[in-house]
Amino acid sequence: MSFDEEWSAARAAAGSNAAMRLNQAPAPAPTPGGGAPDLALHQDQIGAIGSEAYKLHTRLQTDGKHAATASGEAAAALTREGFASGAALAKANILWEGQVKTLVAACATISNGLNYSLSSHAKDEQQLHADLTASAIDTYLK
Repeated sequence: MSFDEEWSAARAAAGSNAAMRLNQAPAPAPTPGGGAPDLALHQDQIGAIGSEAYKLHTRLQTDGKHAATASGEAAAALTREGFASGAALAKANILWEGQVKTLVAACATISNGLNYSLSSHAKDEQQLHADLTASAIDTYLK
């Protein structure tokens, strides 16, 4: 059966005065929190997060390493005296330094990424404004 034949049969079955109804997509499911977006950030919030990440980065670079020298010396002294805990302390010190470096790098990535996002968004906004302004001027020049 062709489309036209099916269409005619459907209209005849619905009656000649019946209005045609199209299928539609189901309504979206309600979101948690009463329909509010799950995540909304504003530029001032992003800037504050980036600033805090930078402060944490700076503090971790100094405060995260303050015990490295003392721990290294203690590990060496324990090892010289024949204690097995000297090697364990040296290993813990190396692992700690690696973790601090990882955290410092992560904070730098967050801070730099958010700063880049802010500046990139500002440039995009300027470009959109320029494009829309030029578009409006073009409509008046025609």
